[in-house]
Amino acid sequence: MNDERTAGRSGVPLWTILLVAVAALVLATAALTAVVLGTGYGSGGMMGGGITGGMMGRGMMGGGYANGSGPAGIGNVPQPGESGFVAGTLASPRVVQVVAGPGYTFSPSSITVARGETVTFLVTSMGPLVHEFMVGPADAVAADAPGTPEVADIAMMTSKSLTFTFDGAGPYAFACHVDGHYEAGMHGSIVLVG
Repeated sequence: MNDERTAGRSGVPLWTILLVAVAALVLATAALTAVVLGTGYGSGGMMGGGITGGMMGRGMMGGGYANGSGPAGIGNVPQPGESGFVAGTLASPRVVQVVAGPGYTFSPSSITVARGETVTFLVTSMGPLVHEFMVGPADAVAADAPGTPEVADIAMMTSKSLTFTFDGAGPYAFACHVDGHYEAGMHGSIVLVG
C-alpha cells in the first residue's frame, strides 16, 4: 500500500496539485495588481487597454488611462505644471485612478492637480477591506466633516468614481474614514499647481 496521498486514480500526489493551484493564484494576483496599479498597461488585449486619450474600459479587466491621467513617464502623458498638460474641465474632467489598499493605503498617496481643474477620481479597492474615498479641503477631510464629497462602500475589486473641482485656495486632501482606517494612515494629499 502506498502511504503517499493521491488525487483520484491519476497517481498525482495531492501536494503537487495544491502547489500548482497556489502558484496559479499568486501569479493571477500579481497580474491583477500590475493592471490596477498601471504597471501592466500599454499592450492592450484581455487584461487591459492601453494609454489613450479616449474612453476607459478597454479589455476585460478595464485598463487604459483616459484624458491624461497616467503617472508621469508612462506614455509621455504631461502632468499638471508640465508643458503640454491639459487640465480637466466640467465638460471633460481628467480621470485619475486611485487604488485603495491592500491594507490601509492609497496609491498614489499624493496627487497633483491644476488650480481650478475638475478631476474624476476612479477609486478601486484591492484586498478584502471595504473603503471609502473622501476629497475636499484638508481640514474638512481630516475632520470627516458632513457634506464633504465622498463615495462609500467600495468593496474588493469594485470601482467607484467621484468628481471634484479644485476651485478654492486649498490645501486639499483625500482620505478613508471607515472605522480605524484614517488613524492607520489611510489619507493622502492634493498638490495644487498654477
